[in-house]
Amino acid sequence: MALTTRRRVLTTFGAALAGAVALPATRAVAGENRHGPRPLWRAHAHNDYEHPRPLLDALDHRFGSVEADIHLVGGQLLVAHDPEDLDPARTLESLYLDPLAARVRAHHGSVYRGHRRPLQLLIDIKTEGASTYLELDRHLARHKHLFTTYVHGRVFPGPVTAVISGDRAARVPMAAQTSRRAFYDGRLADLGGPAPASFAPLISDNWTHHFTWRGVGPFPAAERQKLHGIVEAAHARGQRVRFWATPDTPGPARDALWSELVAAGVDHLNTDDLAGLEAFLDAHDRA
Repeated sequence: MALTTRRRVLTTFGAALAGAVALPATRAVAGENRHGPRPLWRAHAHNDYEHPRPLLDALDHRFGSVEADIHLVGGQLLVAHDPEDLDPARTLESLYLDPLAARVRAHHGSVYRGHRRPLQLLIDIKTEGASTYLELDRHLARHKHLFTTYVHGRVFPGPVTAVISGDRAARVPMAAQTSRRAFYDGRLADLGGPAPASFAPLISDNWTHHFTWRGVGPFPAAERQKLHGIVEAAHARGQRVRFWATPDTPGPARDALWSELVAAGVDHLNTDDLAGLEAFLDAHDRA
């Protein structure tokens, strides 16, 4: 997690973005084809807003999922991890919603040209969940053709799928809606429960609360079996799996744990190191 001083530096970059919608610079990348870069759908940009160019750096590294923490302040949805880092210029609209809408228009209906699979926008609510979600719902409604929608029991895919995490109180107003532009981030306790994938398409949890292994030495057989069982149970219900608090320091331990996550079929690998995960997944695909 970044230091406060670093956050202040990044705020300067964010303010520069606030007045205009910028698209990521074109660059040659591994896996590029005639449609453009091959997306890394497993790659999840944790604390994405801490990078110099929120969203845009992750898209340059071909990530399929990005995470933004939001605070409801005076009717605005401000992006930051901690209250002391809030900046009125760094809104969910300016850093994420407007740039995504511009990119989708430029790419004729998709985030990655030639790829129709939705980008996941994980929105972590840091303030009271119910009221923040209701305000977020109004913001999402301003972009009618951008988001995957749920309408009376049916899911209609869009270029971006918004998934709501953080304060659990958001679940109540979400569950009451017959039409919405967002979905719920469940926990392992929800796995096998009554919430279907059309409500909770993602199951996320803290790795350290369920596993002792941190990538050093052999993966205990019982823990490997547990991991595979979690993924199989989620996939059987049409749900995806993500763990946070996995090792994120470059080195053999991180690579070993990422390798086990990929082998088990975990859908999203959490990182703050965009280039590191990009290189790992490209190397894995070439192996």
